[in-house]
Amino acid sequence: MAANGNASVKVEVCHDDSAPPVKAQTIDQLHSLQKKKPSAPTTPRKQQGADLFTAAISDQERQQQQLQSISASLASLTRETGPKVVKGDPSARKSAEAPKAQITHHHHHLTAPVVPISDSALKFTHILYNLSPSELYEQAIKYEHGSFISSSGALATLSGAKTGRSPRDKRVVRDGSNEDDLWWGKGSPNIEMDEHTFMVNRERAVDYLNSLDKVYVNDQFLNWDPEHQIKVRIVSARAYHSLFMHNMCIRPTEEELENFGTPDFTIYNAGQFPCNRYTHYMTSSTSIDLNLARREMVILGTQYAGEMKKGLFSVMHYLMPKRGILSLHSGCNMGKGGDVALFFGLSGTGKTTLSTDQNRYLIGDDEHCWSDNGVSNIEGGCYAKCIDLSGEKEPEIWNAIKFGTVLENVVFDEHTREVDYTDKSVTENTRAAYPIEYIPNAKIPCVGPHPKNVILLSCDAFGVLPPVSKLNLAQTMYHFISGYTALVAGTVEGVKEPTATFSACFGAAFIMLHPTKYAAMLAEKMQKHGATAWLVNTGWSGGSYGSGNRIKLAYTRKIIDAIHSGSLLEATYTKTGVFGLEIPTAVEGVPSEILDPINLWADKQAYKDTLLKLAGLFRNNFDGFTNYNIGKDSTLTEEILAAGPVF
Repeated sequence: MAANGNASVKVEVCHDDSAPPVKAQTIDQLHSLQKKKPSAPTTPRKQQGADLFTAAISDQERQQQQLQSISASLASLTRETGPKVVKGDPSARKSAEAPKAQITHHHHHLTAPVVPISDSALKFTHILYNLSPSELYEQAIKYEHGSFISSSGALATLSGAKTGRSPRDKRVVRDGSNEDDLWWGKGSPNIEMDEHTFMVNRERAVDYLNSLDKVYVNDQFLNWDPEHQIKVRIVSARAYHSLFMHNMCIRPTEEELENFGTPDFTIYNAGQFPCNRYTHYMTSSTSIDLNLARREMVILGTQYAGEMKKGLFSVMHYLMPKRGILSLHSGCNMGKGGDVALFFGLSGTGKTTLSTDQNRYLIGDDEHCWSDNGVSNIEGGCYAKCIDLSGEKEPEIWNAIKFGTVLENVVFDEHTREVDYTDKSVTENTRAAYPIEYIPNAKIPCVGPHPKNVILLSCDAFGVLPPVSKLNLAQTMYHFISGYTALVAGTVEGVKEPTATFSACFGAAFIMLHPTKYAAMLAEKMQKHGATAWLVNTGWSGGSYGSGNRIKLAYTRKIIDAIHSGSLLEATYTKTGVFGLEIPTAVEGVPSEILDPINLWADKQAYKDTLLKLAGLFRNNFDGFTNYNIGKDSTLTEEILAAGPVF
């Protein structure tokens, strides 16, 4: 109160919080202010001498060159011309506005311009080039029916009628350049087609892509070893496919994109459009065609994204061995001391579970190269199975399913968008594709020294293989070529008892050369770099499936730990009958009685009968490889055969 009795009045000054009006005259101009141009690349040049040439090229000229390269990729070979291409989303451009950054027809030969003879030649094809995940999310949500954002932030989408690969529809052009190199005939995944039929399908795919208002183009790399890196271009019609390959291939820097140039291999994914079933060699409306001479791949009649990933893996299985580099379908991790281990195994053997170890760095989960420089991951991401996924069982994969990840064919709550990973309504083959850096202990760059251990995993449902055995080089080649595991009752309709399955090199569907060539390269590199091979059974003991018990995962982990530490090399070994495997008498943390499988069988004769039965299955499978000589004579072939079961 004031002295005169009147209340004092405190006057607050009202600050003016207003700001100058935005510098825009229209709503479109306001929206344009929302997005700023990407900053110039700051990555140092790999070759300083290149600055003398690149400095003279303006951004506009570089963009013109880039568009010319894409136009050439999309060229119709009958018309010898590529489409008119322009960067950007057509929906974001006013219809009356003429494209500024564009390239007209690109001609392959120095001839007079070809007169346009098709409607697609009269229009612009808009190129959505190396979009970011955010941009691809927007495209998928807006234009692709069945695309949603899950509660974890991943993009949930559908692959259409095909929810898995179509190996019977895969074709490889057989010509003079590869006829003697590739594996043809019985047991081979390579089904031949001729050059003319490939060109028919290529023309069909290119015409379809050119008829669209927009296509997605990804320029990326394969192989983390910079000395042996491959440049790949993926042309597709769906944002889902573009984001999938963004995750699965190695993502270039801005500078690498500027100087990308001509790709080493190109995929034309026109999967929404079927092939012509009246075309020679076609057996359905689906066709996945590889032309190694042209270094091109065409996809028709399937939208399953895994066809692109595994198609490129097949290409690497051809290109890398020609450079003396071994391509491998394996997991790979590295200890803190630099010791590298390779994990081979078919579905259900525990390859992903055992190669993902929180105490070791993950180099990769599926595809690798072994060169004179060491090992390197081929891919830039992981493609994980999601069926029955839980955060408790596989926390690394669970936590990787976030913004940027592609979720294929999963079922989710209509309101909350929470995914039910147990639901098989669409397919059992639900998948997640995410960048490898989403795994916390991933080693970036994904390279490592030469492997110290090579681990061959088998889920033996017959219960006669030991939990672990040490292999010599001939045995390594024999079991690597065999690629054995077993199906159990319930996994496949009609299976009543354990069924042996063999997949050469633990990935027969993707190899291009004869399996013995990869096996010989593996043995040569192991011998040169002092690696040890191990056969680890993650299946049954004490009896076959139905009577015995699955070997505890905790015991298998102890065995793998002993392999990593080197302590298993110091163990005492005994040799088994029939397969001649060396088994340790003791492993820390593992009951000694389970190390020799006969110990836990109550009926010893049943064990011997089952062992001989499995040995017979091995021998029958290997008959397909006995007539193939490795090297100048058949000495090595004879050594491999001698490493098999002896009756």
